[in-house]
Amino acid sequence: MSFRLRAVRAFALLVGFFLMGAVLLSAMAVLDWLLMTRLFSARAAWLEGMVVTVTVLLAVAIVRGMVAFLRAGRLGPVPDAVPVAPEDQPELWEQIRAAAEATGQRPPDELYLAVEVNAGVAEHSRLLGLLPGRRRMHLGLPLLAGLTVPQLRAVLAHEFGHYANLDTRLGGVTMRGRAAVTHTVEAFQQGGTRLHFVIGSLYVGYARMFLRTSQSVARHQEFAADRTAARYAGRDTTAAALRVIPVLDGAYVHYLETYAGMGGSQGALPPVGEVHGGFRRLLAARTGERLAELSAGRRPPRPHPYDSHPPTAERVALIEKLPTDDRPDERPDDRSGESADGPAALTLLRDPDRVFAALEERTLSQEAALLPRRSWDDLVMARAVEDADGWSRPLRVAVARALRSSAQGAEGTVPVRRDAAAEDAVNDPLPGLEEILDAIDHGLLWMDVADRMPKPYQASRLTGPSARNFIRPKLFDGLAGLVHLRLVESGHAGPDIGWSGEPGLFLPEPWEKGMDDAIDAAVADTPDTAPLRALLTGPDRVSA
Repeated sequence: MSFRLRAVRAFALLVGFFLMGAVLLSAMAVLDWLLMTRLFSARAAWLEGMVVTVTVLLAVAIVRGMVAFLRAGRLGPVPDAVPVAPEDQPELWEQIRAAAEATGQRPPDELYLAVEVNAGVAEHSRLLGLLPGRRRMHLGLPLLAGLTVPQLRAVLAHEFGHYANLDTRLGGVTMRGRAAVTHTVEAFQQGGTRLHFVIGSLYVGYARMFLRTSQSVARHQEFAADRTAARYAGRDTTAAALRVIPVLDGAYVHYLETYAGMGGSQGALPPVGEVHGGFRRLLAARTGERLAELSAGRRPPRPHPYDSHPPTAERVALIEKLPTDDRPDERPDDRSGESADGPAALTLLRDPDRVFAALEERTLSQEAALLPRRSWDDLVMARAVEDADGWSRPLRVAVARALRSSAQGAEGTVPVRRDAAAEDAVNDPLPGLEEILDAIDHGLLWMDVADRMPKPYQASRLTGPSARNFIRPKLFDGLAGLVHLRLVESGHAGPDIGWSGEPGLFLPEPWEKGMDDAIDAAVADTPDTAPLRALLTGPDRVSA
């Protein structure tokens, strides 16, 4: 079946989706008329009233669905994005207008900058998408931070390509109709009555048939939009943009989890404009390969069975089959500043710091907006101390319990229950680094301390080398945490934001080179604390 016939079939089903409500309403009206005039006598008035009541409730649900279908596609308010007028950002608007003109489309009436690694154009369409309306474009600031200007041109051309009459006008209508159908089904899912659910199930079944039938049309539109982007921005540039967007998405998730949310446990936020704007620093510090590592291993979201977007690899493969053009290859590593492939898309913005700050005002909750702001260095240092304390605390509690048990045994006192000893150890001052090293030298590490380290029930059955190998990383982390706390207290360690790696601490050179080996020796099967003590009393003395 040709694309035109598939589009016509999909449009017919779309019209049928609306007409189904009209048919159901007509059938129930005829049923009520028959009940009231022909089928029941006065003696069965109570039954007649009950049936009419049910049909009225069903009619209300159907009318609600029909109204939701007609209202789908209406543009509502956008509270979580920054509106941008042409006079505010003329360079960005110039790129948008140029892409719209090249694809034979009118530019959007509104432009919003959002927080997603995404771009999109929505239209306030009417009459099942046959009549155009006001257009609105969304551009994610993280997307602008990660794309070059040529790549942004490809993205813009792709979005406008959805609305071009690529093969037939019905293709674009079908795309808008899929959104309308989905919106209608969601409206039925919000209903709370049993009758609402019954009518909704009819619409859901019809919607599935329509989405399944129109999926090939929707995917055809995606491929056609890709070809439009390739003609306008270049084949290689379009392919590079498709490849880099999933990488940017994974990198942005990592940034939010690792950096933007760093002060969550401290009740603090990064500097103004840096909650989202700090993503620029991560991009500037990492090459394309290092960025790809951030998304490697992440499970991709399960594709929706009716998703109109084909797999990215399939789209890129089809683009690369297009004839070559005279434009330079687009290298994904060049995303910031000037490059052979063009400047970063973020350079199109005037005063991007102000834009990022405005975006924070619109996206942060009222409670979050009141939190104190700290510099990146202060956030890193506070987080490093918090992490170090968390790593060391289980070891310090286990050593305190072991020392308490050892002292009671030496005095010949009555043994204390293990849970009571644990509670007392937590309440009493916990041992420091030197006390823990002394306990290791006295042979308590594998005889008593390791057994008191927290572990899952299954691991408590392990014995011998298996037990030691299981708990050794926890002992290592505990000693490392104590060392970090000591270095911070003595002023020998400083914050390292680690845009190219992980946030943490700058350690003195002797500790950078020798700490891991020294701690490995201290938690070996035959513990040796001498290397760690030598570092503590070395030229950069950090002993308490």
